[in-house]
Amino acid sequence: MGNCCATPQTSDENPKGHKPNPFAIDYGGNHATGNGGYKSYVLENPTGHEIEQSYELGRELGRGEFGVTYLATDKSSGEVFACKSISKKKLRTRVDIEDVRREVEIMKHLPNHPNIVSLKDTYEDDSAVHLVMELCEGGELFDRIVARGHYTERAAAVVTRTIVEVIQVCHKHGVMHRDLKPENFLFGNKKETAPLKAIDFGLSVFFKPGEKFNEIVGSPYYMAPEVLKRNYGQEVDVWSAGVILYILLCGVPPFWAETEQGVAQAIIRSVVDFKRDPWPKVSDSAKDLVKKMLNPDPKQRLTAQEVLDHPWLQNAKKAPNVSLGETVRARLKQFSVMNKLKKRALRVIAEHLSVEEVARIKEGFQLMDTGNKGKIDINELRAGLVKLGHPMPDADLQILMDAGDADKDGYLNYGEFVAISIHLKKMGNDDEHLRKAFDFFDRNESGYIEIDELRDCLSDADDVDCNIEEIIKAIIQDVDTDKDGRISYDEFTAMMKAGTDWRKASRQYSRERYNSLSLKLMKDGSIQVTTEAGR
Repeated sequence: MGNCCATPQTSDENPKGHKPNPFAIDYGGNHATGNGGYKSYVLENPTGHEIEQSYELGRELGRGEFGVTYLATDKSSGEVFACKSISKKKLRTRVDIEDVRREVEIMKHLPNHPNIVSLKDTYEDDSAVHLVMELCEGGELFDRIVARGHYTERAAAVVTRTIVEVIQVCHKHGVMHRDLKPENFLFGNKKETAPLKAIDFGLSVFFKPGEKFNEIVGSPYYMAPEVLKRNYGQEVDVWSAGVILYILLCGVPPFWAETEQGVAQAIIRSVVDFKRDPWPKVSDSAKDLVKKMLNPDPKQRLTAQEVLDHPWLQNAKKAPNVSLGETVRARLKQFSVMNKLKKRALRVIAEHLSVEEVARIKEGFQLMDTGNKGKIDINELRAGLVKLGHPMPDADLQILMDAGDADKDGYLNYGEFVAISIHLKKMGNDDEHLRKAFDFFDRNESGYIEIDELRDCLSDADDVDCNIEEIIKAIIQDVDTDKDGRISYDEFTAMMKAGTDWRKASRQYSRERYNSLSLKLMKDGSIQVTTEAGR
C-alpha cells in the first residue's frame, strides 16, 4: 500500500466508534480453506496461503506504514524477489482492505512492461498478505540524483521519457497512478544502464474516460492543484511527472514550504520559478515542456502522449549535455549548511538538559550499544529505533547517521547520539531550550545574532568543513527573513522548528490529514488553505 490510511467509520451498528474486526466480516473474498486451513479475507484469489512452502524470506529491504518488504528466494529456482508483507492488524477498515485488493488487481491488470515492476505471486495467511514482486536492487531515482549531484538535460530527458511512458501505459489501461514521485521509481540494478521501474501502485485507481475523483491522496509536493480542489482526473499524473522533471533539472521542488498549508497554497498559486540558477542555462525547449506539464488548468495541460511528442523529448539525444551539477550540488548543499547552525544550537541545548532528560538519553544509548563499545553503528541505531518504537526507512536513517557522525568514523559516540536524540524527540521546539541556544550565539546581548557572532560561533565548530564565509552568507540568506542583515529570536526559532528535508515529507501524509484540508477564497482574490485542528 501507499501512504494511505482511512479514518475509521462509525455507524448506528457501532455507536461507540469501536473499530470493527474486518476479518470477521464477509467482504467478498475467497473463503475456501486450503493449505493449513487458512481463509482469505483480503485477496480474491491468492496463489496460496503458506508462502514459506515456496519462498524463503530473508533480510529486510524496507519498512512502510502497513508492512515490511523482505528479500524472497524461490526455493525451486533460486531466483530472488522482493516480498511485500502487509500486516492484517494494520488493515483496520473496509477501505484499507479494498486498497490492498485494488493494488493487486491493478498490478495484475497492467501489461508486462520493462519500466513497471511485475507481480509474481500473492499469498495470504492469518497474519499478513504477501505480495511477491520483481526485485529492484538499483536504488531510488532520488538517491541517484543526490549521488551524482546533478543531471544533464540529456539525462533528465531519458528519465522523463521513461516516467511518462509508464503514465501512458497506465492511462491506456484505465489506471490512474496518483502517487508519482522519485521514491516510487527504482532502478532494476546498480548498472548505469539499469531500467527505471515504477514500483508502488498502492494509491492507484481504475478510471473511465471523463470520470472525476474527489479524494485527496498522494504526496504533498507532487499533488496537482485540482486534487486539492477535489475534482480531478488522470491529468494529475502528468503534473506529478512535471514536478519530478523540475527537480531533475534544478535539484529542488517547484512548490515548497515549511508547512502543509504552505505547500498547498504554493500549489494552488502554481507560480513556477525559472529565474534562479540553473534555469538561465536550461534550454528553452526544456522549460517549455515543464511549463506545459505544470499548467494549473488540467484541460490545457499536456496529455502523456503530447509530452512524449514534445520536441525536447523527441530530440532527447540532441538536448544539451552540459552539466548542471555545480548549481544543483550547491542547492542541495545548502540544506546541509543550514543544518550546521542547527547542530551547533543542538549542542548548546544538550549542555542544558535536565538530569531526567540526560538519564533517558543515556538509557537509550546503552540499549543500542549492545557490544558496550561506547559507540553505535547504523545497524545498532536501526535496531534500537525499532525497539523504541521509532522505526525509520534506511534512506532517512542514513541521512540521520551522516548528520550526527561529526567525526565521520562510521559510528555515533555518546555526544553525537545526544544531538541525534534531541532532534528525534523534537526537544528543539521547547522555547526554554531555544532561548538558551539563542543566547549562546547572541554574545553581545543585543537581541540579535549578528554576522560577527555567527563567524565566532561557527569558526570553532568541528563539522564546518568548507568556507566559513559561504556558510554564513547562506545562513543569513535563508534565515534572515526581514533582510536586516541579522537574525532575530523569532527568525532563529522558525529555523529550528522548520524541516529542511523535503523528501521525507512524502510518506508522512495520510488521506485523513489531507482530506481535512479546506480552501477559502479571500476578498483580495487569494486562496486561504487550512486544515482541521489536530489532524
